[in-house]
Parts: sequence; structure tokens; C-alpha cells
Amino acid sequence: MPVWWYLPAVGVAVLLGAEVHMGYPGIRSWIGYAITVPLFMIALFWLGRMRVRVAAGELHVGAARLPLRYIGRVEIVPREGKQVALGPELDPGAFLMLRAWVGPVVRLEVTDPDDPTPYWIFSVRDAEALVAALER
Repeated sequence: MPVWWYLPAVGVAVLLGAEVHMGYPGIRSWIGYAITVPLFMIALFWLGRMRVRVAAGELHVGAARLPLRYIGRVEIVPREGKQVALGPELDPGAFLMLRAWVGPVVRLEVTDPDDPTPYWIFSVRDAEALVAALER
């Protein structure tokens, strides 16, 4: 996540710290800053994390799992094509896991006849490495 994404969280944390600062004089006035700023930074980092990995015959995207045998066609959508892929071309039944600050997305077809999801589309930093791992 880019550093500038943390600025709104730091701003809110500083405002909350200022509320504590106004209520306690002296050395205790900094307690609000010392607690809220790190707490908000950790919370933002935790909320923005998502793991994408291939392990034990399954693709894991966050908490979702898809067995590799049900993966059909795999396509890397570059940053420039993301708006079309997520706009006019998007199927409402597709599985989405996106992070705005990550450029490319991977779209893969789901071939499981019992799964109503037509395809998955998700953000990944190293799309080529993921496609190589899926082809093994």
C-alpha cells in the first residue's frame, strides 16, 4: 500500500489524540497520540492486506479457495484495461477481490459445473509469477 494512503488514518488518529490532549495537562497529554496513531496505522495495514498464493493444489485469494483443477483460461489484465474489465465487461456473478493501489488484475475462468461463479478477478502484484505457478 502506498505511504500516502496512510495519511487520512494518521489525520483521524491525530484528531483523536488532540481530544485526549485537551483533557489532560502535562506529560499525560501525549498518551492519546502515542496510542491512536500506531493503532490506526496497524488497523489500516491489517484491513488492506490480502494474500494470494498457490498451495496444496488450491488457489487462495484472501479467504477464498479454488482447486486448481477447476481453473480454466487465465488472463492478465494490465492497469490500462482494468476499467473496462471491471466496468462493461464485468459479470455480476464474478468473484472480485481488488486493491486499488495494485496495478494489474488476473481474471481466471472457473470450470466447476457446480459453481455459479463464471470467473474470478483479483489484484496481484506479480501477475506473471502467479500465472507461472498456476501452470505448474
